[in-house]
Amino acid sequence: MMQTTFLQKRAYILLLLVVLIYSAVNATGSDSYKLWYDKPAAHWNEALPIGNGRLGAMLFGGVKQDHLQLNEETIWSGGPGNNSSKDLYSTMQEIRRLLFAGKYKEAQDLSNKEMPREPEANNNYGMSYQPAGDLWIDFLHEGETVAYRRELDIADALSTVTYRVGEVTYKREYLATAHDQVIMMRVTADRAGSISCNLKLNTPHLIHQQHFIGNRIYVNGTSGDKQNKKGQVKFSIAVEPKVKGGALQAEGEMLRVRQADELTVYIAIGTNFNNYHDLGGDARERADDYLNTALKKSYRKIKSKHVEDYRRYFDRVSLDLGQTVAMNKATDQRVADFHLGNDPQLVSLYFQFGRYLLISSSRPGTQPANLQGIWNDKLSPPWSSKYTVNINTEMNYWPAEVTNLSEMHEPLFAMLEDLSVTGKESAWNYYRARGWNMHHNTDIWRVTGIIDGGFYGMWPMGGAWLSQHIWQHYLFNGDNAFLAKYYPILKGVTQFYVDVLQEEPKHKWLVVAPSMSPENSYQSGVGISAGTTMDNQLVFDVFSNFLEAAHVLQVDEDFMDTVASKLKRLPPMQIGKLGQLQEWMEDWDRADDRHRHISHLYGLYPAAQISPIRHPTLFEAAKKSLVFRGDKSTGWSMGWKVNWWARLLDGNRAYKLIADQLSPAANDGNGEAGGTYANLLDAHPPFQIDGNFGCTAGIAEMLIQSHDGCLHILPALPDQWQNGEVKGLKARGGFIVDIAWKDGKLQKLKVHSRLGGNCRIRIASAKMVDKLAVEKAIGENSNLLYKVPEIKEPISHIGQLAANYTEEFEEYDLPTKKGKTYFLLK
Repeated sequence: MMQTTFLQKRAYILLLLVVLIYSAVNATGSDSYKLWYDKPAAHWNEALPIGNGRLGAMLFGGVKQDHLQLNEETIWSGGPGNNSSKDLYSTMQEIRRLLFAGKYKEAQDLSNKEMPREPEANNNYGMSYQPAGDLWIDFLHEGETVAYRRELDIADALSTVTYRVGEVTYKREYLATAHDQVIMMRVTADRAGSISCNLKLNTPHLIHQQHFIGNRIYVNGTSGDKQNKKGQVKFSIAVEPKVKGGALQAEGEMLRVRQADELTVYIAIGTNFNNYHDLGGDARERADDYLNTALKKSYRKIKSKHVEDYRRYFDRVSLDLGQTVAMNKATDQRVADFHLGNDPQLVSLYFQFGRYLLISSSRPGTQPANLQGIWNDKLSPPWSSKYTVNINTEMNYWPAEVTNLSEMHEPLFAMLEDLSVTGKESAWNYYRARGWNMHHNTDIWRVTGIIDGGFYGMWPMGGAWLSQHIWQHYLFNGDNAFLAKYYPILKGVTQFYVDVLQEEPKHKWLVVAPSMSPENSYQSGVGISAGTTMDNQLVFDVFSNFLEAAHVLQVDEDFMDTVASKLKRLPPMQIGKLGQLQEWMEDWDRADDRHRHISHLYGLYPAAQISPIRHPTLFEAAKKSLVFRGDKSTGWSMGWKVNWWARLLDGNRAYKLIADQLSPAANDGNGEAGGTYANLLDAHPPFQIDGNFGCTAGIAEMLIQSHDGCLHILPALPDQWQNGEVKGLKARGGFIVDIAWKDGKLQKLKVHSRLGGNCRIRIASAKMVDKLAVEKAIGENSNLLYKVPEIKEPISHIGQLAANYTEEFEEYDLPTKKGKTYFLLK
């Protein structure tokens, strides 16, 4: 009897395990790319984002009252005009004199006086990205709601809500189509005549009007005033429902739907914005054109085209890190429980969610993704939801190349074209320099002057950093026509630094002055400085990129000589008294500094100036700097740290940062605690989208790297990812890479060559099972897209720093032909 009971228990346990495994596998097939919840969104940080690059909506999914909060990318306060007309050249000269005399506090005081924290009456510090309006749908349900489910399928860019009231099951589906340029909502029920609701449309803008034409409701408005600018963006929201069965009519300020079988709502938004200096468009006409065109098509046809269009980007990359029964939990619960372990698929979902957000907020022909992508419900959002270019805007585009979404990079390049025009004003009025520049912020009007005063704003390096994206796009895609098109931007930013560099008196190095290490200080309230490490690294990249671009295009030989001579006089990186990579030209670093910006590690990532093989002492110094700053910080800072630890080849530390970020963020929080909201959006807090993009790029960086003269396979694999597979990541040189691994060792490696040329492969010996079926690498990589500029020998103020990284690598050369695919391990 006891034996029978024991066998029955064993059988029961085995059956339970089978059921659990089946549930996990089944979830993988149907729900692996779904965010889902068992209740409506109670506030904005629980709502789900959809977007088509131009339009965005946050979906709340309430049962009795649904809410779609609407955005259009060109609705910004103010209007055209730069903010750099003031002549500050004599001020800059005096600040330089004070800095080189060691009078740092006096230099900061002068900077603060001439560039006050609040803008002068005739100037501004950039405009605010603003919402369009809100669509409210009040459903006339009676009875208890059961079986509620709200989800966002990022594999198809579709959101759905399902629930049952009484005997009727309802389904709502939402999409934002790039092909047809509308937002749509479709409501169905499994019993005829069950859909009754009221639709209302409003806007938070002070200047607006609402009216109806037939069954079409309009809200027309004007963006807000700010500082010295009057709101000049005219916008028009047009909403028209279509019903099958039942009745539809306008009544008062709403549209009434009664006893319909199906309801389809079409939403269009137009503005008068043509470009940063032209507001000559007709907002109402544009909204009508979008809406009238869409209304000629069925929902089914629009949906089919939408999914097809979206998936041609999204499907390029897949990531499988394993599945467990944790996938059966609602997404907010998965975030809350992630610290318990056993949910590797949440990392895959989070990675792909970053790609979803980039496709949804940045399409060719649109504005670049701003501080909140395209999603914002406030007239005065945090940091104005502008383009903060001392890290945040750049981070938005870190996933673009490596996760195979190069087309999404295009809006940033278009903005750079604008800035290379408007930035001539600040370059001349502030510095008497040729070319163009910008400081640490801009907006849709492409302002380039100092913003937020003489402490935060005294950083003339925005153009240096943003222009790196042009060169990186070229390295990934090898498109000479692209390089020729944007070469004038690279040349213009190079001209600026050729003219603006100053000889510092101690070493006779050429440095940028005045500037700062973004937002940090080395004395209380003093950040203004000369020759910060980040500035030196940025100018090194600006000059190196220009020289390579001019060489490829065979232009500007005389100017190349000038740039090369200036390049030789830039300061080297320095290792300070703590064994750290110095942040400033002087050894002012503190071991207790926990500042969110670690800007002097730009050379480690996203740049390629610090290598474990070529620069082992700098590699160790960079690690010390990162250790001193700690892990927990703002969401975007932790996203950057994932990439840094990946570049330091420490997968376990990179994973810890991902885990820190995948922890619940308080909905009303402010500060620097980081974390993730229930809807998987990143928290500074409050919401900033850059941390999502930073983590997505960091996860890719843990799996492949291609900055250090070769394609490095599984460079930072954490212990938690013993088994997995990734397909479709892109490396420099146009190589598309598929990798599978088991027990931490490489099992499959496939490389598709889009451009041809040598593919040098690096992998740690400990991750190898079999040798690759290609020749061992010899000498320098012959592929010019893998050329790494040589930095100066660093200066160490503590003698020789021991290099502690001891992992051994193997390198192989794979000669490739354009369009061919190579299986190195099957």
